[in-house]
Amino acid sequence: MWENVTPFQMDKLWSQVVHYYVDKKKMSKEDANKIAAAVVKKEIEKNTCQNISCRHLKSKHLGDKRQCMIVTCPCSEFVKKQ
Repeated sequence: MWENVTPFQMDKLWSQVVHYYVDKKKMSKEDANKIAAAVVKKEIEKNTCQNISCRHLKSKHLGDKRQCMIVTCPCSEFVKKQ
């Protein structure tokens, strides 16, 4: 349903979610927007480094080295959510 969406395309994800719930589930735009807000919030949290000193998007990390590409960031590895 929400294929080909990267963390940089949150507006595309929002649009796809709203259209899905309005068109397929026949919900009101207001209800669909509430659901889209929850989905986007969850995706942002999922795609954010859980290291409290970092909190940059995981796309700003070097995957194989698990280091943040932001020069001033103290993050040296991902912290898994408990």
